[in-house]
Amino acid sequence: MHYTPPTPAELERLKVELGKSSGEMAELFGLANGRQWRRYLSEDPANRRDMGMHMLFFAMARAELDEKAISRVLDRMRQVGATIDLAPDGEPQP
Repeated sequence: MHYTPPTPAELERLKVELGKSSGEMAELFGLANGRQWRRYLSEDPANRRDMGMHMLFFAMARAELDEKAISRVLDRMRQVGATIDLAPDGEPQP
């Protein structure tokens, strides 16, 4: 497998395309807050983070798949022993 992460400019373009704030992008990517998201947009090599394939896949799946498909994947993750809660406020999911 070969993976090259998107550039900060490409991630900024995605943010604009989706019409989301930094906080909303953080939620989509499973990050703690908008400040964490902005590190992926930084051009400063000392402050920048590259987007890992698993994070990008997770976010794009959430953006593109319907709720039923996402639920099937989460249920399968739970079947193999994971505990997962996607609610931003920490409310347990069924």
